[in-house]
Amino acid sequence: MEQYDIIIIGAGPGGLTAGIYAGRQGTKNLIIDRDLAGGLGREVPEMENYPGFDSISGLELIEKMKTQATKNTELHENENVEEIIKTDDEYRFTVKTNKSEYQSKSIILATGSSHRNLDAKGEAEFKGKGVSYCATCDGFFFQGRDIIMVGGGNSALQEALYLKNLGANVSVVHRRDEFRAQKHLQNMIKEAGIPTILNSTVEEIKGEMVVEAVTLKDTQTGELRDMPTNGVFISVGYIPHTELAQQLGVELDETGHIIIDKNQKTNVDYVYAIGDVCVGLKQWVVACGEGAVAATSAYHDIQ
Repeated sequence: MEQYDIIIIGAGPGGLTAGIYAGRQGTKNLIIDRDLAGGLGREVPEMENYPGFDSISGLELIEKMKTQATKNTELHENENVEEIIKTDDEYRFTVKTNKSEYQSKSIILATGSSHRNLDAKGEAEFKGKGVSYCATCDGFFFQGRDIIMVGGGNSALQEALYLKNLGANVSVVHRRDEFRAQKHLQNMIKEAGIPTILNSTVEEIKGEMVVEAVTLKDTQTGELRDMPTNGVFISVGYIPHTELAQQLGVELDETGHIIIDKNQKTNVDYVYAIGDVCVGLKQWVVACGEGAVAATSAYHDIQ
């Protein structure tokens, strides 16, 4: 059974950064990801707040980070971690995947999150038939068509701008009376002339074979109205992946995120956590910083 000093579970921005730092400190380490490196970061159409780049897509930045990381760490993509077992040995953890088993002195959880569903009637029925959670993946198919983006955070407005630039006729629907997104993005939405529909929720997604309309509910009056549309893009938050954390007895907060200290340590010795699975600001640059801290903490603790 292969043995490592640090095993990092998840190859998003934080996980890749942890691998870079861990490798440069001379440890033997491994990153395992159930999908391709990058996670949801691959879907970001354009970032303008990552230091060093005026503008860069998530996919392009991930590829740069992956190239750098694999000079310093072993990377296994498309390998799913199914179980982590604590032991009393020097190699305290046995990591079982769908392909193999490994032992490690420490674990960094960088398991990320997944898109939160809208839970509207018809949402599940029309996934892939006009309902999408990824503008980068599916936006091309909606050029010249009417679509709505549901959400009010940074991701929703970034993707709405991307869809507009692709040539889609996009409107933004948000349940509150103002957006949560950065003012810079709100200003860009106005400058782009993207219509916004506030104080409204999507109650139902309708159509025959594909999406043809949505039913909107005014959150102030309760009034319902149908709005024709060819597509519904959803960006209403994320669900942290904490299944492995719970196996290990890692403490979570009331929202289901992992609680960590300033050194990215959890309540379980030699288990660290970084990125979107943790309590804190959900930003790419934050995840990278946390990855550096966690790898350094793990290095010092196992010496």
